[in-house]
Amino acid sequence: MITHVNENNNSHMVDVGEKSITKRIAIASGTISMNKDAFDAYINNTSKKGPVEQCAVVAGVMAAKNTSHAIPMCHNLNLNNVEIVIKPLENGILEAQASVSMEGKTGVEMEALHAVSISLLTIYDMLKALDKGMKISNIKLLEKRGGKSGIYKAEM
Repeated sequence: MITHVNENNNSHMVDVGEKSITKRIAIASGTISMNKDAFDAYINNTSKKGPVEQCAVVAGVMAAKNTSHAIPMCHNLNLNNVEIVIKPLENGILEAQASVSMEGKTGVEMEALHAVSISLLTIYDMLKALDKGMKISNIKLLEKRGGKSGIYKAEM
């Protein structure tokens, strides 16, 4: 059942007023692939725009905190924690992972997914002078906990 559509088939924000407050956790990830010049600039912290990783982490935190401003049916949430980790995987690929948590009546999946997306877009922005063909992909929810649906873990 899709809960963001009412009986008249119109979109609306779900009323979470009667839901129980539970600990909510979501973890999401995504990747960006790039050429050797851009990857080296990231690894060696030599981007002309400044510290790519620091900017991407801050952008991800800001995105998680402002998800309801970007995605219309998301509730405005008071998050307890947002953690963004960016790590090199193999040559030319970076992975961003966001962990978001709070106690509340609705999940934080969209906040984690939004944080990852904006972190990766920030990396693109800061390195695009070296590689305009970077590819953002594999953005996905890895895990969620809390609420009546319980625990979800993505198959790897």
